[in-house]
Amino acid sequence: MSIGDSAIFGMMSEKMSWLSQRQRVLSQNIANADTPDYKARDIAKLSFTDQMARQNMKVNLTVTNPEHVSLPDANDKFQEGAAGTTYETSISENGVVLEEQMMKLGATAGEYNMATNIYRKYLALHRTALGRGQG
Repeated sequence: MSIGDSAIFGMMSEKMSWLSQRQRVLSQNIANADTPDYKARDIAKLSFTDQMARQNMKVNLTVTNPEHVSLPDANDKFQEGAAGTTYETSISENGVVLEEQMMKLGATAGEYNMATNIYRKYLALHRTALGRGQG
């Protein structure tokens, strides 16, 4: 098993992919801030349970009681949809609030930086464990 096949790398890769796609959708919202009848869009939140279900390393539970709960099936990747309730609407029925979109972009960039740092630290941990230092 290679390092890239580990669950943590798979989850970090999926998180970074989700963040990249969210950044693209939020950028489209900002680009369409003056488009009449445009409604802001966003990506459905990435849940830990769904992320674990999509990993190659499946957890098989033994059901000893019919009332036990099983893991959900893996869903399609990152569903795009309406952003939810907007607090302002322009005269042209545009639902994009630039300040809100900029806050989401900032939060997305911060999460991406955090995911990159965790990814790098985890790789350094493997290098150290293999005796290859922190290079």
